Amino acid sequence: MLVLVAPGQGAQTPGFLTPWLELPGAADRVAGWSDAIGLDLAHYGTKADADEIRDTAVAQPLLVAAGLLSASALGDLGPGAVAGHSVGEITAAVLAGVLDDTAALGFVRTRGLAMAEAAAVTETGMAAVMGGDPDQVMGHLEGLGLTPANVNGAGQIVAAGTAEQLAALDANRPEKARVIALKVAGAFHTHHMAPAVGALETAAGRLTVADPVLPYVSNKDGAVVTGGEEVIARLVGQVANPVRWDRCMETFQERGVTALIEVCPGGTLTGLARRALPGVKTLALKTPDDLEAARALAAEYAEHSAA
Repeated sequence: MLVLVAPGQGAQTPGFLTPWLELPGAADRVAGWSDAIGLDLAHYGTKADADEIRDTAVAQPLLVAAGLLSASALGDLGPGAVAGHSVGEITAAVLAGVLDDTAALGFVRTRGLAMAEAAAVTETGMAAVMGGDPDQVMGHLEGLGLTPANVNGAGQIVAAGTAEQLAALDANRPEKARVIALKVAGAFHTHHMAPAVGALETAAGRLTVADPVLPYVSNKDGAVVTGGEEVIARLVGQVANPVRWDRCMETFQERGVTALIEVCPGGTLTGLARRALPGVKTLALKTPDDLEAARALAAEYAEHSAA
């Protein structure tokens, strides 16, 4: 079975959209999205520096646009499931047919602005904790007042909280673990994001929603969600609750995953899959040069996809 996945915030790098805009029709498509949401996606994806695209209000729509553009360039691969990490869930919702692309870009623009506003209340951030005993790591984070905001599996838990709490973590790390600060501007998927939920509920009420045409695996608990309204409700609530990517990968395994392709800017989720899903073929879309290999992988494994 082939799974198509979309990365979350922190995967962006300066200029990563540049080669994708050279594909036929891509620049016009991105210009249309930019006009629709009032944000120059081409500028931020090609010319902006790391600090500019670290801004939550910019990074989130930029990531969804890149994911949709690269997935469109792949064509119809016939995946057996789709999923996204954090904001990548909105990309996955489009791939599953729950939202159209313009509606999704409008929704993620609201999400990014609301989460940026919530993040501005207190200086917060996130850090990846790599290695160590998972139970001990979770207990250590709790003792410091931090939230395990992303339980990613493969020996990675992302802690989120105030700058002071993260500094305490850096000074007092869990046994046999490394701590790496992430390029995000807030404590996402924690109670610090609660103010953003209301704005998303309002935006969700204006959406035209369809039921998924592909199995949609949710960050909330790894469940396959079959109703479009339930997908949207989970997207709204997820901003203030932990991402359980570990459970998403467990679901992939239960459904018999044999290959996984990560849309642009790929790399993060394929890295986790290589450690947590041994034997599964993985491919990350970084530039259009990766498209041919991705199509070849899909041709080999999509025919084994579950219905």
